[in-house]
Amino acid sequence: MQKFAEQSTPDGLDWDDIRYFVELARQGRLSAAARILQVEHSTVSRRIGMLETRLGLRLFDRLPKRWLLTGEGEQLLAYARRVEDEALAFARAGLGAAALRGTVRVSAPPALASVCLIPWLAAQRARWPAIAIEIIAEVRQANLYRGEADLALRLSRPQEPSLAARPLAQSGYGLYAAPAWFARPDSDWEFIGYGEAMRETLQQQWLDGFRGARPYAFWSNDAMGLLSACRAGLGVALLPHFMVRGADGRGIDDSRLVLHPAHAQVLSRPLWLAVHPDVRRSPRVTLVAELLGELFREHGPVLA
Repeated sequence: MQKFAEQSTPDGLDWDDIRYFVELARQGRLSAAARILQVEHSTVSRRIGMLETRLGLRLFDRLPKRWLLTGEGEQLLAYARRVEDEALAFARAGLGAAALRGTVRVSAPPALASVCLIPWLAAQRARWPAIAIEIIAEVRQANLYRGEADLALRLSRPQEPSLAARPLAQSGYGLYAAPAWFARPDSDWEFIGYGEAMRETLQQQWLDGFRGARPYAFWSNDAMGLLSACRAGLGVALLPHFMVRGADGRGIDDSRLVLHPAHAQVLSRPLWLAVHPDVRRSPRVTLVAELLGELFREHGPVLA
């Protein structure tokens, strides 16, 4: 193996450095790893340098745009990942022993979180007085194995092995637009599409098939942005009904937006709640999971 000029001993190894090593190997870029680790990129570089010094090995080749594992780094990565897995399992086991106080992190699609989930939870605050609920609203799916969230609301059945999951409700979609669009022949319609991060979603795939050769006028990765564009008259959008109905299901008083009667229910997606089995042993996670189940059963018609 390639070694540094000054050989060091691993006796003083800082085990937290292994976390930096695994994340940088996973991301390949200092900035991306730093964002996940919530530190400055210089911190990642410094910690990797310290780890290399302690091991007496060069773990990465520093290229202009990427950090690539050396042969020695590749050999050690499998061991480092096992250390990470054990550390995460330890953290989940500790969470399972916690009482009904602390923080529960819930990953959810941003629009669902803003329009429905947060108002529903606010109305039930007395149910979780000693718990702080953190909503992680993002398009990407949080990695429950790595502890990025305790619970995850997803618009498809989780495929990861070992995750516990159950269906909560169905989310329906219809075609919405400013009234002037639906007064035109449908051959003249222009569409509002889901941006690059959501190109593989079922709603975007349905829209691609439905529009045929008709053009897109606007794209956005933000569902609330799609709603705003639709209200502003930029085109026809496929939107989840809850965004228009609101948390209470009474809908919006907005003449700028109408649902096409012939395309009022063109797609329905199941909403799933996922949790890692180790985390499910936590009383506070169990309480929040049960609360979410009750909320979606109660308010299911808002989504359907």
